[in-house]
Amino acid sequence: MDRLQEYLKKERAQEWRAELRGTLKAKDRTNMERLSMPEEDPAVRSTNYVEVNTGLSEEQAIHEARRCIDCPDPTCITGCPVGINIPKFIKKIETGDFLDAAVVLKETNALPAVCGRVCPQEVQCEQACFYTQKLGKPPVAIGNLERFAADYEQNSGKLSIPVIADRNGIKVASIGSGPSGLAFAGDMVKMGYDVTVYEALHEIGGVLKYGIPEFRLPNEIVDVEIDILKKMGVKFITNFIVGKTASIKDLEGEGFASFFIGSGAGLPSFMNIPGENYIGIYSSNEYLTRVNLMNAADPDYDTPVISGKKVAVIGGGNTAMDSVRTAKRLGAERAMIIYRRSIEEMPARVEEIKHAKEEGIEFMNLNNPLEYFADENGRVCRMKLQKMELGEPDDSGRRRPMPIKGSEYEIEVDTVVVSVGVSPNPLIPQSLPDLNISSWGTIKVNKENMQSSIPNLFAGGDIVRGGATVILAMGDGRAAAASMDKYIKQKIRAILPLVKEFKSIGEILEFAGK
Repeated sequence: MDRLQEYLKKERAQEWRAELRGTLKAKDRTNMERLSMPEEDPAVRSTNYVEVNTGLSEEQAIHEARRCIDCPDPTCITGCPVGINIPKFIKKIETGDFLDAAVVLKETNALPAVCGRVCPQEVQCEQACFYTQKLGKPPVAIGNLERFAADYEQNSGKLSIPVIADRNGIKVASIGSGPSGLAFAGDMVKMGYDVTVYEALHEIGGVLKYGIPEFRLPNEIVDVEIDILKKMGVKFITNFIVGKTASIKDLEGEGFASFFIGSGAGLPSFMNIPGENYIGIYSSNEYLTRVNLMNAADPDYDTPVISGKKVAVIGGGNTAMDSVRTAKRLGAERAMIIYRRSIEEMPARVEEIKHAKEEGIEFMNLNNPLEYFADENGRVCRMKLQKMELGEPDDSGRRRPMPIKGSEYEIEVDTVVVSVGVSPNPLIPQSLPDLNISSWGTIKVNKENMQSSIPNLFAGGDIVRGGATVILAMGDGRAAAASMDKYIKQKIRAILPLVKEFKSIGEILEFAGK
């Protein structure tokens, strides 16, 4: 940490930064108003998949960047799981050097255009901003500025490729191409490793592709960032299920020295109430995957999806918001969120709740499903709900929902999407008997270095956390990359005197593993 602080101090002391601070008094900067993100008209956007947030203009971005006072102790960085040099990229925007701002972002973030859209900055970097902590004012719009710089670079056609160290020939693999795997791959390839990413699906991106609708995160944005990783030298193999197509041991036989497991938590949870198997009841994972990844909403594709006129989505997180807003775009006349707590306890981002309300989503808070009923064809047609009230806080810190006796009632529905949580797919853990697993099915790791009970296997993201944001998963991937690099180098140093007896790095590592 001391080295980081020293580095940040030197960066801040650079002549261009000092001159920029002198162009406007701190008092004047803090009196400037935060600009809101421009948005598409709710009445229009709720009928299509156009991106809701339209992005800042150059003038708006410079205005917002000028609000940053370039603190001597940039607490905003401590709130960023991937450690972006936030004041530096913002000050680059203030000078109008938008392309260099993107270069700064890419030093520590493999997916800046993604994070600028879906990262919950309001509870991370922006929560740690000087404005929030000391002034009680709206923070600098760090996320909006991150998106601006990344989008500007993409639209300019002048994409920068991060500096790559000399290739060392050591093969490492990521199992999963979601945010944690992509962050891991980006850092490892920058350090000179030969990186391969294995993806079970036919598309690269994991939850970024199948779980987040295009009105929040367009696929083309994800693809551009993946293409940069490819240009850096990362290899991607799709339709490959580690644990089935090939085992970890098989891959070790192909010369892979170490592995990162970032396969996510794609196994949906249900409530186990009567009628959950009726036609028209989906998990949010299946519903969103059919629409986002398999083009079910496009009449030119054969992928079936049942999405009726009266759609109930069970849950209160971001995935529930994505599901109900998707249902609205698929033609639902009544699109409802049913959640057993109040709106204040909902874990979804405030912005997502705001957008949902603007689009006409109905919020049925303090309600809990009890049973589903079907018509003569086995299609769900109505559901029984029970009203709830809030009691004392539970382990999560939120007030516990308590059923109100005699408050049961029924409503008509023709589609239900259950979004009450996910758990890791057990395929990889089951193929590794020496891997320590929690009672929840997550991989146990040393939280300091993301190393599992198998020394050459590291893990992060949802398969460790059980459920996490994109940026927390990316932080895990970066931490695992740093630890894996250290682990491999220690293994090599331990046998360095014997190197002359081996013909290749692969032989050295094979010996080291014995």
